[in-house]
Parts: sequence; structure tokens; C-alpha cells
Amino acid sequence: MATVHDWVEGARVRTLPAAAAPVIVGTAAAWHLGAREPLRALLALVVALALQVGVNYANDYSDGIRGTDDDRQGPARLTGGGLARPRTVLMAALGCFA
Repeated sequence: MATVHDWVEGARVRTLPAAAAPVIVGTAAAWHLGAREPLRALLALVVALALQVGVNYANDYSDGIRGTDDDRQGPARLTGGGLARPRTVLMAALGCFA
């Protein structure tokens, strides 16, 4: 059974700045032009981060069921490393997209 640490590793936290950057830049540009909507900016950031984590889990699921991660170098993946059942990882991905 995967631990919380395994799920955080599976979320690939290092990829989250790539999801946050466009939201931050867009929010800064809108703020500069006078559109100050902090709640909408925060919600956009939450959605962007959830989508990124969902994509990371979906990739983990897909690679794991196809065997792509069998000879993986580096940290074990949730599905490919046998840390979580494929269906559980798929449900986590879909939950991030909901």
C-alpha cells in the first residue's frame, strides 16, 4: 500500500511550477491592468495545480499498465513500482480532473 510520501512523490511536485507560472503571470498582468480578482486567481491556481497532478498520475497509470516503467532508473512510480494498484492511481487522476 502506498504511503502519503509515495503519493506526494507520484504527484511529481517538481512539475508544479510549470503549471503555476502561467497563472501567476496572467494574474500579474490582469492586476496591472486593474482587474483585481484574488479569489478567481486563487481558484485558477488550484485548478492548474490539480490538472498537473492529475496528468502526472494519469501518466504514471498509463506507463505502469503498459510496462514502460519496468526498467526505470530513479524513484519508483506508483503503478510501475507496485506501490499502488493501477485502478487506485487511475481514480486519483480522475479525481484531480473532477
